[in-house]
Amino acid sequence: MQFNTIQKRSDFLSAASKGKKFVAGTFVLQMLARPDTHPVTGEHARFGFTVTKQMGNAVARNRIKRRLREAVRLSALLHALPKHDYVIISRHKALSCPFSDLLRDMEFAFSRIPYMKDTHRTKPKQP
Repeated sequence: MQFNTIQKRSDFLSAASKGKKFVAGTFVLQMLARPDTHPVTGEHARFGFTVTKQMGNAVARNRIKRRLREAVRLSALLHALPKHDYVIISRHKALSCPFSDLLRDMEFAFSRIPYMKDTHRTKPKQP
């Protein structure tokens, strides 16, 4: 099954600053509900993947992305809420852990994140 991906940097930054966050052993999951005024229309959830250069060379980073995409395809598509953006940020363990552990973390994170508190903090207004 195919899924929609997040393409724009601003959507990644919005999920980081305004969304909910769940930290697992192999990745960090961020979730943000897309407002009705968002230019991307549609009922489907979108997914974005971030793998930094700290994770290794291009071969290692691509392998991590393939593992994360497959875990999303197998488990997260069943649990993803419509009209939401999800950003998955890899951690070092995502490369070397057994795939079953990665899949278990993915299912657990997607089952828990809707009930998490928002991570963004509003600044108090200046008098």
